[in-house]
Amino acid sequence: MVSRTRTARYARRRKRRMDAVEHDLHPEQWAALQHAWGGCAYCGAGGTPLQRDCVLPISRGGRYTLGNVVPACGSCNASKCNDEVTGWLRRKRLDERAFLVRHAEIRASLALLFGPDGAERPVAVPD
Repeated sequence: MVSRTRTARYARRRKRRMDAVEHDLHPEQWAALQHAWGGCAYCGAGGTPLQRDCVLPISRGGRYTLGNVVPACGSCNASKCNDEVTGWLRRKRLDERAFLVRHAEIRASLALLFGPDGAERPVAVPD
C-alpha cells in the first residue's frame, strides 16, 4: 500500500524531480567547495556538519553541479527550503552582496581547478 501522508507525497515528488535531472557534483568537487567556503556559505557557521544546498533549488530547475551547490549549515538549508537565494538572504538580513561576490569568486577559482565543464584538469608537473 502506498503511504498517503504529506511527508510521503513530498518524498515521492522530490524523488521524481531528482531523477529527472542529471547531477554531476563529484566528491572531490564537494570537498573543494567545503574547503573554499570554510563553513556555511550563508551565515559563515563553522564546526557544524554541512549539507549540499542548491543556490537555484531543484524545484525551480537547479541541480547538483559545481556552480550551483554551496555548503550550508542545517539551519540555513532548512530555512531557505526552495526559496530564491537573494530574496531569502534579504529576509534573513544576511549580506546578499557579500554572498554573491564570494560565490562568483569561488566559482571562478574552482573552474580553474576543475574546468568549466566540471571535469578535473590534469596538473602539469615541471621537469
